[in-house]
Amino acid sequence: MEIPKQYSPANIENKWYQTWMEKGFFRSTPDHREPFTVVIPPPNVTGVLHMGHMLNNTIQDVLIRRARLQGKNACWVPGTDHASIATEAKVVNKLREQGIEKNSLSREQFLNHAWEWKEKHGGIILEQLKKLGASCDWERTKFTMDADLSRSVIKVFIDLYRKGLVYRGVRMVNWDPKAQTAVSDEEVIYRETPSKLYHVHYRLADGSGHITIATTRPETILGDTAICVHPNDERYTSLVGKKALVPLINREVPIIADEYVDLTFGSGALKVTPAHDVNDYQLGQKYQLPSIDVIAADGTMSEAAQLYVGVDRFETRKRIIADIEAAGQLAKVEEIKNNVGYSERTDAVIEPRLSMQWFVRMEVLAKPALEVVREGKVKLHPAKFFNTYKYWMENVKDWCISRQLWWGQRIPAWYAPDGTFAVAETQAEALVEFEKQGKILSATEIRQDEDVVDTWFSSWLWPITVFDADAIGKSPAEFNADLKYYYPTNDLVTAPEILFFWVARMIMAGMEYCGDIPFSNVYLTGIVRDKLGRKMSKSLGNSPDPIDLIEKYGADGVRMGMLLTSPAGNDLPFDESMCEQGRNFSNKVWNAFRLVKGWEVSDSEQPEAAREAVAWFGSHLAATMAEVDDLFSKYRISEALMTLYKLTWDDFCAWYLEAVKPGFQQSIDRKTYTATVAYFEDLLRLLHPFVPFITEEIWHYLAERNNAFLIVDRMPQAGTVNEAGNKDFELCRELIAAIRTYRAERGMSPKEALTLYSKVDLPFEAVLRKLANIDDITTVQEKPQGTVALVLRTVEIFLPMGESSDPEAEREKLQKELEYTEGFLASVEKKLSNERFVSNAKPEVVEIERKKQQDAQQRIKALKEQLGSL
Repeated sequence: MEIPKQYSPANIENKWYQTWMEKGFFRSTPDHREPFTVVIPPPNVTGVLHMGHMLNNTIQDVLIRRARLQGKNACWVPGTDHASIATEAKVVNKLREQGIEKNSLSREQFLNHAWEWKEKHGGIILEQLKKLGASCDWERTKFTMDADLSRSVIKVFIDLYRKGLVYRGVRMVNWDPKAQTAVSDEEVIYRETPSKLYHVHYRLADGSGHITIATTRPETILGDTAICVHPNDERYTSLVGKKALVPLINREVPIIADEYVDLTFGSGALKVTPAHDVNDYQLGQKYQLPSIDVIAADGTMSEAAQLYVGVDRFETRKRIIADIEAAGQLAKVEEIKNNVGYSERTDAVIEPRLSMQWFVRMEVLAKPALEVVREGKVKLHPAKFFNTYKYWMENVKDWCISRQLWWGQRIPAWYAPDGTFAVAETQAEALVEFEKQGKILSATEIRQDEDVVDTWFSSWLWPITVFDADAIGKSPAEFNADLKYYYPTNDLVTAPEILFFWVARMIMAGMEYCGDIPFSNVYLTGIVRDKLGRKMSKSLGNSPDPIDLIEKYGADGVRMGMLLTSPAGNDLPFDESMCEQGRNFSNKVWNAFRLVKGWEVSDSEQPEAAREAVAWFGSHLAATMAEVDDLFSKYRISEALMTLYKLTWDDFCAWYLEAVKPGFQQSIDRKTYTATVAYFEDLLRLLHPFVPFITEEIWHYLAERNNAFLIVDRMPQAGTVNEAGNKDFELCRELIAAIRTYRAERGMSPKEALTLYSKVDLPFEAVLRKLANIDDITTVQEKPQGTVALVLRTVEIFLPMGESSDPEAEREKLQKELEYTEGFLASVEKKLSNERFVSNAKPEVVEIERKKQQDAQQRIKALKEQLGSL
């Protein structure tokens, strides 16, 4: 086959992805092999690929492709999440553009529109993942609202209800007025926001004066049912038990005392609004205060407010302050900053609101989920996130799981005319449950709950239901073959911000319904940020389109660019130049391949330099493979890639190929060529998980494959490591680099062969001769006349001065080097003289410092001798 001069990613990537799909290489079914399983964090069905997806899914694909090359049965399950709030908002907006309001439609009509929207847009992100090279088992693609997955969600709701872990009650919830639904505590994002603290006079009912309160939310004044002061606050002791009048509406409210009040905040007197603040709600419960809900579900003032009815809450804030000021009751206004809660989904300011909702009791479920992480059965990478996880699990609150939406799994609760309810999967089963309660009802007399469950209440079952949606309620012996084989899964790759939202809850569900952990390792990625450190987002316009990047740099280039700077748990400072570096790497590998394939092979004798290089690279490759395996075991994937990058670019291309390359118009011996192709194949195997397309392409050019593919080949077996030989070659490289620098500084031509003198035998002498252009190496006892000494580590070599050599400049250079080395030695000896360091540091660390001391002492001795000779 004719080898193209340039590597062109677009056609090659499409060709190989299609081939892999057609050959079924991504497909997995249970067999005799060890399974390696990853379930994709299902992206929102509303979504398109963004940079966070790129990072997350590249890491997953690296893990899956590597497992496949290790001979494991690799299964990566793809899918999407129905994303109740986000999807319903999209559909509502689409309908509004068509002049249709949601409230003009029946539930069934709205859901028809939603499903139509999902079918049209829902598969976009999965198709985009294919461009990235994601080797998912696409035949297993799941959607969290598939009929069987939805059925399992309903079964879990009913099961937890019967266990007493799901209950219904009026509670203070986080209300999103834009989406008009409750959201969980974890879906509230707090941001420091410039605000105003309003000091307002409340007149005393007996006309004896006033009491001043401070509030950031004056629109809730109309719902006040008490004023609270601290029992030890002498300013207000005489007022406790009296009544005050709510401004503008003159409702009488009691003045009470409770230690909850912070004496130092504002005026030290607190307005109590049980319907609109979680802490006020608790005070209301304690003192049996009435609760007046003055803000409606849509964020406007309700009839109960008496004033400003139908006016938005923030507009009301302006109006009520103006009216209070006009009434002479506004004492002062302070500019402050306070934490305001925003809905993660819609960015609306959250409104604390009393509401009848469904909840899950979390304490019982959280305990085993904490223990399996504490015991290391589930490992978090990096481990620093354990403390965050532990805090959440030890301070867990009950989970509000009802959402006032239509898109999602509808709550399986049915209501009788008298307000009582029964929890059942179907209407017929609900009638039976009512009968058990002594109520004989007809189907037309009961109605199903209008709400749906929280999206997370479906996705917490994801590692279970993607394999066996009917597993809920069964014993492990009754699970289907897929769940028995693939569960627990191996690795989960996700973001730290959903560690509690999703990861913790999946562990809870796994322990509850499978009696086992859902995965063994959780790799937590960082946030992709721009060069200024800002989180990438559409609103900032700082997030490139991943598909555009792939078209520009190739999927391999983008994959490498994303991973080169993405240590687990730390943010990724993305720069497009990293993708360019990834593309350059592909070009480097391609050019190295063209160089090797361009050599003419003969049965000539193997040169000594080639023999030395072949021996070194085999040992170095084996050592690097062990290093990469260790890095993968620690989930330091970015470092593993950088190690392979250096192995390929520096060690193989820059050193090995140069050492074995035949002279101009000369052939290469067969022995060296065979070894070189074998090493190249090993590099392709090691690199394939990171850059799958170019490695598969070169694999098929390197040799006749007879329908064998790299994607399903095997990782190379490591050879013997010669540690001493590897260290010697490092010294050889340093010598070559020093000689090249010496030539450049003196204007010597690289083509001019030099004589080298040395007091000791030099390692890899043939490689040194070839790459440094040395025609003769002579062993000497003393520095020869007319030479300049170079000291590397403890080795001293001598090179001809050359015509342009300057002894004075040489002396100055050596003096600077001597001063630097003496300073370095002083710092090492200071460390070694510190008894605490020597007694507390690991023995190998102390030994390294002693070796530094010896090397520095020998180097100083050699430098002084050189100065003396000058």
